[in-house]
Amino acid sequence: MKFNYYIPTQILFGPGKLEELGDTPLPGKKALIVISSGPAMKKFGYLDRVIELLKKQGAESVVFDKILPNPIRKHVMEGAEMARNEGCDFVVGLGGGSSIDSAKSIAVMARNEGDYWDYIGGGTGKGQPVTNGVLPIVAITTTAGTGTEADPWTVVTHEERNEKIGFGTPETFPVLSVVDPEMMVSVPRHLTAYQGFDAFFHAAEGYIANIATPVSDIYALKSIELLNNSLPTAVENGSDIEARTNVALANTLSGFVESTSSCTSEHSLEHALSAYHPELPHGAGLIILSEAYFTFFADKVPERLTAMAQAMGKSLDGVAKEKQPALFIEALLELQEKCGVRGMKMSDYGITREEIPKLAQNAFDTMGFLFTLDPYKMSMEDAVSILENAYK
Repeated sequence: MKFNYYIPTQILFGPGKLEELGDTPLPGKKALIVISSGPAMKKFGYLDRVIELLKKQGAESVVFDKILPNPIRKHVMEGAEMARNEGCDFVVGLGGGSSIDSAKSIAVMARNEGDYWDYIGGGTGKGQPVTNGVLPIVAITTTAGTGTEADPWTVVTHEERNEKIGFGTPETFPVLSVVDPEMMVSVPRHLTAYQGFDAFFHAAEGYIANIATPVSDIYALKSIELLNNSLPTAVENGSDIEARTNVALANTLSGFVESTSSCTSEHSLEHALSAYHPELPHGAGLIILSEAYFTFFADKVPERLTAMAQAMGKSLDGVAKEKQPALFIEALLELQEKCGVRGMKMSDYGITREEIPKLAQNAFDTMGFLFTLDPYKMSMEDAVSILENAYK
């Protein structure tokens, strides 16, 4: 039994915790606040509150507000240039995973030369080391989906090459994260579902990954349990603060899973889908793939799927051992039904069956590393088969 454990992020968790930003030590005196191009951060007053709380500590701020739901390289470079020109000494990611991921990538490029893709290890990236450090990162999450507030990972798309690739270094862990469920009540029900399932699959993939540890297993199973019990309520009644808090905790635990284990190839396959079809929300893409994906692994790691089924409340009483892994697939589909997202289709997002070989190849070319973390060595034919079986 051997593993490494490293999560250096200070986390302020719970309803009302945003206010503590006003007296928690900050990593600098001038922040670049990174938000999405959408209206939510301004409409609900979150941006103004953060600016005032920073000001309370004597910290200035400027705002970069171009981030897309699937962040792109161009905006990382623009944000980094703004951070340098404005003399910012730390970066605040405010919003969902796209804003916080972008803040991490901007923090890298604010200190390092060249193009962001020079540092990316997959696809056409050059895989250069980050040698000049990273601006300190503060994450303030208003969604419960990616767990990026508790891990070093960031996912950005090269908009000209259809490459959507994850990246991270020990320095891209946020130094401080705020997880305040009161800031999540404004998330629409369909996005609550998509984001909740993104957190779910971070946990489920991290649980079947071949680098899972006893610590990541604890986080993963608890995250799965919390989401199974509370995500339907959060989707149905977004103002239910108890359900929102449970889902937020599950999300942060999934971030811990990402820091102590890893995603597997389900994420590689989804990144290929949304690299070519950026209008596809990441969580929705994972939902579309999930039944076919986990069915493929049911006979490869049966005890792992059985344990996840139990975490979702399934009883093994009277169930033959060989049929127990299927209980996880059953529970997964039941959860999707309760959240109103069962039966989603690739074709609804313009994906055609003819694209499948290209998408499978893209998954191997850009995020091939995640295939090495699967509990079974998947072939290109296997990947194509999963996509075929998921296609509707």
